[in-house]
Amino acid sequence: MNLLNTLVDKGLRRETPTRGEALAVLATSDDDLLDVVAAAGKVRRHWFGRRVKLNYLVNLKSGLCPEDCSYCSQRLGSKADILKYTWLKPDQASQAAAAGLAGGAKRVCLVASGRGPTDRDVDRVSDTIKAIKEQNEGVEVCACLGLLSDGQAERLREAGADAYNHNLNTSESTYGDITTTHTYADRVDTVHKAHAAGLSACSGLIAGMGESDEDLVDVVFALRELDPDSVPVNFLIPFEGTPLAEEWNLTPQRCLRILAMTRFVCPDAEVRIAGGREVHLRTMQPLALHLANSIFLGDYLTSEGQAGKADLEMIADAGFEVEGAGEVTLPEHRAGGGCGSHEGGKACGSAVSESCGSAAEEPRPDLVAVRRRGAGTDLAPNA
Repeated sequence: MNLLNTLVDKGLRRETPTRGEALAVLATSDDDLLDVVAAAGKVRRHWFGRRVKLNYLVNLKSGLCPEDCSYCSQRLGSKADILKYTWLKPDQASQAAAAGLAGGAKRVCLVASGRGPTDRDVDRVSDTIKAIKEQNEGVEVCACLGLLSDGQAERLREAGADAYNHNLNTSESTYGDITTTHTYADRVDTVHKAHAAGLSACSGLIAGMGESDEDLVDVVFALRELDPDSVPVNFLIPFEGTPLAEEWNLTPQRCLRILAMTRFVCPDAEVRIAGGREVHLRTMQPLALHLANSIFLGDYLTSEGQAGKADLEMIADAGFEVEGAGEVTLPEHRAGGGCGSHEGGKACGSAVSESCGSAAEEPRPDLVAVRRRGAGTDLAPNA
């Protein structure tokens, strides 16, 4: 396909595809799917070889969030039967992180529910970051605490944080359909704050919320403009008890096309398969490793992932290798600074399409396993 040859050439040059080209990737048929994966895989291997970076989530504070994000099991008014607990102590969080690091993770992602941290919360998280770093030499720590106020990103950086995650989630034009308690602009502002403080920015999306192909392209192009080092691609987990519980719009094939489009638009960024891969990619997960160079090991915030051992076996069986603690994730032109290379001196900072080949699947709530182990419980974590 001329389209795929063009996209590979652009990806190797870090050149942005056109919107039409990105939309065309999402519109390819199932018959062409392996060609799409092979083409995007060339771009992935050019920048990241066959390495897979492992990340591990520690949910510092679960549930009881005042925000109304429709996709979230921790939202205001959620009836999802999830774990609810207040802040873990630094030693508890460090112990939870150790399990993931022992399983091969090189980055620990510290997440807390809520609109954004108070200054006291930043102190808590700073103490946790220091505890983890003192006990685990060379570990990367990413914080995800919601919307940041002035000066908070700098304080996290001083405490030893390497990165900050804050996802855009969906297109600006449809953002108000999923959240009303804050704005898309608020999210962009927090990514800018992370960049300005010298933190490596991590910002991605959630697919499967009823968005159109145009919405997906809009949010990925917006991410390209923000230029985060890491782009997590989440696939909606339709938790019972949330407004989007009936949104089962994804097939494994559509998930692969979304990952391929993201790789073509963000060729040299760390594309991470995040929440929902077990639910929607299922047995097609190994193919997704040809598109993304990063995954979460084990469980997520409020849902359980596949066994950590199974993740490691999947990586090896697919012909990939776990990225070592001493290896640099990002290409050389990005690895020199906290937020990578920003071209041109720029500041850092809903019907489902039916053209995709595969029809949306029947709901599979049996695949959604609420987390009952690890942080906030007395049971061993999955890593």
